Amino acid sequence: MSLARDIHDVARLAGRFELHSGAVSDTYFDKYRFESDPVLLRRIGEAMAPLIPAETEILGGLEMGGIPVVTILSQITGLPAAFLHKERKAYGTRKYAEGPELAGRRVTLVEDVVSSGKAILNTLSDLRADDVDVLCAVCVSDRQSGGREALAERNLELRPLLTMDDLTTAAC
Repeated sequence: MSLARDIHDVARLAGRFELHSGAVSDTYFDKYRFESDPVLLRRIGEAMAPLIPAETEILGGLEMGGIPVVTILSQITGLPAAFLHKERKAYGTRKYAEGPELAGRRVTLVEDVVSSGKAILNTLSDLRADDVDVLCAVCVSDRQSGGREALAERNLELRPLLTMDDLTTAAC
């Protein structure tokens, strides 16, 4: 079976679901189901590794969904992983990034699913303010709901492994 089909089969749920937007849908794509499957997550990481620019020094995973993906990518590529908070911590070190120092380094951002791109854009501001060279963002799936375009407006390329169209047509 194809990777897209396997992700679809694991993550697509049928039922009645209220979406973040407030709309109601009879299907739901639960990304945590593919992130919690160790065999499928490794296959995803192996397929995503070629999307990472060769000059990348550090992979930066966005919480929460990007953390399992960045961890497997770090294991596969040998690149160190940093874990990026949605917002700067208000206590302790008050960091927005855990792990290796990012200032002056070339970083590729890692996310599971990109919808609007808002989470990446919020983190991008902190990174660029700290002189981090953000090369691009990679993700498992682009929902095709404006995220790629929003990132492009801030001069950041999105490199998805799959699109939502890929996942939906894989079921056919």
